[in-house]
Amino acid sequence: MTSSSKLIELSASAVVDLLKQEKTTPIDLLDALEERIAEVNPTVNALPTLCFDRARAHARDLMKRPLAERGRLAGLPLPIKDLTRVAGVRTTYGSPIFADFVPEQSDILVENLEREGGIVFAKSATPEFGAGANTFNEVFGATLNPWDTSRSAAGSSGGAAVALATGMAWVA
Repeated sequence: MTSSSKLIELSASAVVDLLKQEKTTPIDLLDALEERIAEVNPTVNALPTLCFDRARAHARDLMKRPLAERGRLAGLPLPIKDLTRVAGVRTTYGSPIFADFVPEQSDILVENLEREGGIVFAKSATPEFGAGANTFNEVFGATLNPWDTSRSAAGSSGGAAVALATGMAWVA
């Protein structure tokens, strides 16, 4: 296994290669992400909803399958924008009217990603309903630019962009 800090520095392709060679596990990756998120996210607010228990349960189930049946992503953890339903995970759409909504069923996008071995570990920040030029909403507040926290992360995918820029995700 590679150290947590080294795993965070790798590209998504390199991480998937390690998974397919069984040189790391999805659990190792989730541990590395959880450590990195604890260091970085309190400052930038990119991943307001974490679901590591769900992710580890999915990882354990995936690892029971033969390697050839683990899908193209082979256990790669990924965040999902808070505009997309994930079963059992708070999905707010960045809106106070959905602040407590927890869907019973995932969006087909999530189902397909998980079928291919993707493991959802967080929801990334977005403006309310994805509208607006800055990633801010009344449920979670502002997502900040990691290079200058006096500035916005901008865009409807600001949480995803900041997660990628700070090593809190390999893909988003």
